[in-house]
Amino acid sequence: MTSRVIPVAPFTLTVFGATGDLARRKLIPALFHRDLDGQLPDDATIIGVSRRALSDEQFRAFARQALTDHIPGSELEGPEVDRFLARLSYVAADADAEGGWSELAQRVEAFPEHIPVYYLATAPHLFGPICERLGKYGLAEKGRVVIEKPIGKDLKSAVALNQQVGRIFPEDRVYRIDHYLGKETVQNLMALRFANALFEPLWNNAHIDHVQITVAEALGVEERAGYYDTAGAMRDMVQNHILQLLCLVAMEPPASLDADAVRDEKLKVLRALKPIDDQNMAAVTVRGQYRAGASAGGAVPGYLDELGSSTSSTETFVAVKAEVENWRWAGVPFYLRTGKRLASRVSEIVVGFKPVPHSVFDANVGPIESNRLVIRLQPDEGVKLWLMIKDPGPGGIRLTHVPLDMSFAKAFKVRNPDAYERLILDVVRGNQTLFMRRDEVEAAWKWVDPILEAWRNAKEPPRPYTAGTWGPSAAIALIERDGRTWLEDGA
Repeated sequence: MTSRVIPVAPFTLTVFGATGDLARRKLIPALFHRDLDGQLPDDATIIGVSRRALSDEQFRAFARQALTDHIPGSELEGPEVDRFLARLSYVAADADAEGGWSELAQRVEAFPEHIPVYYLATAPHLFGPICERLGKYGLAEKGRVVIEKPIGKDLKSAVALNQQVGRIFPEDRVYRIDHYLGKETVQNLMALRFANALFEPLWNNAHIDHVQITVAEALGVEERAGYYDTAGAMRDMVQNHILQLLCLVAMEPPASLDADAVRDEKLKVLRALKPIDDQNMAAVTVRGQYRAGASAGGAVPGYLDELGSSTSSTETFVAVKAEVENWRWAGVPFYLRTGKRLASRVSEIVVGFKPVPHSVFDANVGPIESNRLVIRLQPDEGVKLWLMIKDPGPGGIRLTHVPLDMSFAKAFKVRNPDAYERLILDVVRGNQTLFMRRDEVEAAWKWVDPILEAWRNAKEPPRPYTAGTWGPSAAIALIERDGRTWLEDGA
């Protein structure tokens, strides 16, 4: 099976922070893959911008190395590499100074028929100054701007940042990217719900017992320790990635897949989340911080060792029992957890259905386990539906719990595109469905801010956990006191 390639209109993509880590690891490889598949127009142009003084050839050499580091060598053997690198040029410019901006304006304006896209792969404090200069030099009139997380560190700063960007770019040309929403499996969640008669009639509190959302990383903070200590797991993962996944699970069916129809329903979920504050924080949240342990067969340092500090109150692990207070989900807990240095790298959604109301089988058949739907985002993207079936063989009925297992890699025999490949070209198409709207971001902060405030007021340090485990024991107690258990590795 081959993937379907849909061409896009000619565009000029300007990447601010073009020599940074995000551009090197994700953006340049993603653009090359789209070019390799024939999806980029012949005259599509990519302009790299950062403060570093580089020639066009030096930037192309940087991009070539990025491809070598992050793309299999078998894909770099043809003339496509040189064709892609020929699209690239470079301008040295500083968000806080005038130098280079006139040259950038000339490069962009050399393609008046192109769709101008500005990708801000920079520190968030530069989003506003860059947008202001884009406006000053006449580059924002038709342009679309892409901004990365974190969008603020709390509600107040998020509102200020949105206002700063919004003074130059109207909301319909602002693309707040969350790469989790570009993952194939996340979009398949909507396909499972709304393209099949099987699930949606059962997608409510009459049939679903609980939902688990796990985003676990085996790596520590490493070179991101400085940034991470100002953010923590709640700001870094829960406020954006995990809440977006929760919204896609819990939202009502939209009238269509138009961007605002989908985002209207997601916003309703965020506004329906039961508040967590000083009164209930201790019962429904757990925060932890990893200590030295073992991972990937070797010893690894603790968070404080990587930070180079003797103390820090920043959490590297969060577990939350959330509730959506509406008719569809009343009484259904959503267990959320994320952390660094956990037992394995896995991101998945588990929808646990209620047990059968009455068993017609005798006790000898074995336990009847509840059905569950497991949606794996990474690694090995796929979907499992766990069912009870008869164990083959004569001599009566015995039941066993087995999955209907659909791995995307095995089922479709195509390379699974990176999320950035889809999202960058969605910006060119003008499709905002997989991007966060301003009111979504602010509604998420309205729920998260009281949790952060309650943690500060409690003045309790994060609970320690050993690197290579599944987090603090209190996180296990959080779910097991409700008679449930965390499920790992698609179980």
